[in-house]
Amino acid sequence: MAPRNEAPTGGPVPTDHGRPTLGVEEEYLLLDPGTGLPVPRVDEVRRRAGLHPAVDHAELQHELLQAQVEIATPVCSELAEVGGHLLRLRHVLAAAAAESGCRLAACGTAPFAGEVPPAITAAPRYHSISRRVTRLADEALINGMHVHVAVPDPEAGVAVLDRLRGWLPVLTALSANSPLWYGSDTGYASWRTVVFGRWPVSGIPPQFADAADYDRRIEHLLEAQLIRDRGQVYWQARLSARFPTIEVRCMDVQLRADEAVLLAGLTRALVVTLLREHAAGTAAPDRTPESLQAAQWHAARHGLADLLHDPVSGLARPAAVLVRELSAYLRPVLEEFGDARTVTPLLDRLLLAGNGAVRQRRRFEEAGRPGLLAVITDETAAD
Repeated sequence: MAPRNEAPTGGPVPTDHGRPTLGVEEEYLLLDPGTGLPVPRVDEVRRRAGLHPAVDHAELQHELLQAQVEIATPVCSELAEVGGHLLRLRHVLAAAAAESGCRLAACGTAPFAGEVPPAITAAPRYHSISRRVTRLADEALINGMHVHVAVPDPEAGVAVLDRLRGWLPVLTALSANSPLWYGSDTGYASWRTVVFGRWPVSGIPPQFADAADYDRRIEHLLEAQLIRDRGQVYWQARLSARFPTIEVRCMDVQLRADEAVLLAGLTRALVVTLLREHAAGTAAPDRTPESLQAAQWHAARHGLADLLHDPVSGLARPAAVLVRELSAYLRPVLEEFGDARTVTPLLDRLLLAGNGAVRQRRRFEEAGRPGLLAVITDETAAD
């Protein structure tokens, strides 16, 4: 994930059935088809993709590095819409990349990288960021998935943020898709989480008294010149600075579009469930910052292969058990929205086959660099 302002996703108006609208952003790498090294061809890829009649230019975004490209779906009300837009955009970008002599890859980190740092995108904002963070910009070959979910107002959004904090490690573990970095296995399921955790104002957000407290804290960061705009608040969940949405940012980009649909469905159901708990007067869990930080590190380290930490108590539980409890916890909303028939089989498949980290690692061990490149590029545009 490269820092920037939000794209136009996730709108303010619920659907006729009370489902909040949602939108998804995804970031991809552009890789050399032979070596797997990132290649700075975003301008050519965006130009070719932008010529396609099925693509709106607003759906294609620049990223910090010229070896990355980002998409933003239109506002959606149904998960089928999300999946359709993601497949459409992935297919068009994959074809544009092939025409440009590279491959599109939906992996959370660059598995291989050259000795020369990747080129920064030619825009004043990105060069300003690069000057400010120096070496961190050189290592920003990381790709995330962001889910926007509409909320009624900032007060409701902050109430969701306070209740969401303990669930972010679970979403991180489910979405982990970045075990490899610069040619070797990191031992982490989501190395992207570790890399991006070094950026300022990142990680799990603090707890807020109310929406006014949220605004006061960000205004202080601006006044103190610790950030230059609200787009540089890099918490793993935040209120959008441009739209009436909560933006969940803790997830790696997914190998497959349907896995992104799964996470979008879980995220929307979680936001709605927590919003209803707030309306019913249920207090936010009292988790300490150190407990949350350590739980997030543990999720990034082990993914679903070990223990996860209960969002309320903070105590360790088997990962599969906690994920099943998450599914049961969200089932009333998933059923109400008609999303259970999509989410449940996809979640079952993920638990059986493993998340992207498991599959990348397995393929790298079995078939080396060629096998890994095949899986992270072929699955990116797979139906």
